[in-house]
Order: sequence, then C-alpha cells, then structure tokens
Amino acid sequence: MMTLFGIPCSLYTAKARSYLRKQGLAFEERSVGSSTFQEQVQPVVQRMIMPVIKSADGQIVQDGADILRFCDAHCSGKYPLLPESSILRAISYLFELFGGEGLLRPAMHYRWNFDDINLDFLRSEFQCLAPSGVKESDWPSLFEFASGRMRKAAKSFGVNEESMATIEASYDQFLELFEAHLRDHPYLLGQQPTLGDYALMGPLYAHLYRDPKPGLLLRQKAPLVARWVERMNTAEEAWTDYENASRSWVSDSDLPETLMALMRFIAEDFQPEMLAHIDYANQWLSDRPDLAAGTNGLDDPTQRYIGMAEFPWRGISLRTSVLPYRFYLLQFLQDEYEQSTAGDKRAIEDHFASCGLLPLLTSKTTRRVARLNHLEVWE
Repeated sequence: MMTLFGIPCSLYTAKARSYLRKQGLAFEERSVGSSTFQEQVQPVVQRMIMPVIKSADGQIVQDGADILRFCDAHCSGKYPLLPESSILRAISYLFELFGGEGLLRPAMHYRWNFDDINLDFLRSEFQCLAPSGVKESDWPSLFEFASGRMRKAAKSFGVNEESMATIEASYDQFLELFEAHLRDHPYLLGQQPTLGDYALMGPLYAHLYRDPKPGLLLRQKAPLVARWVERMNTAEEAWTDYENASRSWVSDSDLPETLMALMRFIAEDFQPEMLAHIDYANQWLSDRPDLAAGTNGLDDPTQRYIGMAEFPWRGISLRTSVLPYRFYLLQFLQDEYEQSTAGDKRAIEDHFASCGLLPLLTSKTTRRVARLNHLEVWE
C-alpha cells in the first residue's frame, strides 16, 4: 500500500488524493507534520512541501503532476489518465495548467480574506501541520506563523484590496461556465475523469468546497459543481444527475460549446499572466547566460519563484510571482501539440485559435524546465 503525505486543506494534495480514490488505488494518508515525513521523506524532497507519495516498494515521488504520471505508469487504476485523442489530451494538459495555477487567486482570496467566517475552521485544519511532540499551548503561535506565510503567498498571487472584487467576479463567471458544462457532462471531457478534472479538484475541493465561506457560495451558486467535487472524491460512479446522458468522450471534432466557453475563459483570465511570466523568465534567462544546467539559478535551490511580473488583468494591473513550475506544466501541452500528427496538429490549432488560446501552444521559455531530485531546474 502506498502512503500519501499531505493535509486535508492542501490544494495540491487534493489533486493527488482525488486521483488515487477515483482509480481505486489503496493508500493511507499521513500528515507532513508526522515524524515519518520529517525523518524519512523531507530529507529526500529537500523542503517542506506536499503532496508526496511513498510507493509500496519505497519510491518517493513529490508533486501532484509527477504523482499522477507515476501512478498511471506503474499502478493498475480503473481509468487512463488521458484519452487517446491527441486533441482531447491537449485540452487535458490545458486544464491541468489552469486548474493548478489559474484558480489560485479565488482559492487564496476566499480562504484568507474572510476571517470572521473561516478562521476557527482554519485553525483546526492547520493543526495537522503541527510536528510530532508540539505542545497544545505552542500551537497558536505556530498557526500564526504558518497562516502568515500563506497570507503573504496570497498577495504574491495578486490577491489584494484592489483586486478582490475583480477576483470574485471572475470566479462567479467560472462557476457559471463550469455549472453549464456539467449539466450535460459528468466530467470535463465526458465519460470519465481525466487529468484536467484532477487538477481542478485542487482548488475547488481543498479551498473552495471545504472552507466555510466559499463552500456555502459554491453550493448556492453552482450545485452541480459541488456534486462534481463530491463525485471526484469517490471510487464508485454516481450517475444520478446523468441517467440519460451519453457515456462517451466529448467529440474531438465538434467540441461542446460549454467546453469551448471554459477554454475562452482561460484565454481571458489566465493566458495574459502566463505570457507575461514567459516574457519575464526569458529576460531573466538572458541576463544569466552562464546559468548552469540542472540548477534553478538561485542561491537557494529549494526556492520556487524567480521574480515578479506585471500584466493587465480584467481592467486592472496585477503583479504576481513567476514560478518556473508553471512552465514545466505548460511544456506538457506544447509537447503534445508538437508531437501530434499533421492532421491533429491543425485540429489543435483550430480549436485553440477559436478560443483565443493559440499563443499558449507556441510561447515558451528559451530553456526548458525539468524536475531533478524533486526540485524545479533549468535544462
């Protein structure tokens, strides 16, 4: 049996946990505050980070994207991680990128800007982080430290007083679009969950379903999305909303309008940030022509961001942290596109162009990002 290390309120752990459950894979979950994690896992992954799995034969894999791919290759799950269609695979990679990174603003806003409703719940949730042996009396100060880091991270993702109203309007629009898609399709691409579903589960379950303030909002505004979250956390299938629905993949030649509407949302809401981050990273790389391959170019090899980029977003200006990890995820989409047959490549171009997403197929950093020894590095 494998072990998943994380905590219930962790966004990225939710992606891995959902995958393991839907696939029917046996696992136990332990906290990153446990002595097992601190003594056996953290020295290997080199930082306090989650999720991490330890396989039955002792292999350690860190990061949700890598965990899903490792399990897909080495475990006998119920479903393939990706459909066979190259076009639908490209869309899956798009939603993996957006699900993990593009919904961070509403996830962080609704968690950390409603203390009157959320705070007691979060104090309890974050106690899972307490290292073994910590006294109960010491926990309040540890929570203040941990939550303070998360509040700082929220600001680095563009959550501030000037952006709050816009973040809420953007999230309302996303919920409306996803709710409309789920009226006819149980999952993002139809008959079964795929990579994009698991990525969306990160923010939608860990923050926006479980936390009190956004959880009530989700149930009121998008009950089908709430039930999708519940469905994504069970091994059994629930067809109560879809007794007469098609049990097949969406058509890769005639994508549902509701799916294309979600893709257009990504073009408006997230693509400007990605393009600004790519431009920033390329200038950063240009300024470091002697940067050694296999390093992150920083004094701290465990640091995840290289600077801050500014870009226009829905009529305001945002300044957000540039994380090479996002380029690592983007590369899966771009590699799928570049390695497709000529016919599939044209079809991917047509679908992405019609949704305003063509730049994400070709805009890239001048050096690729890899993960080496559980860290993001430049090739």
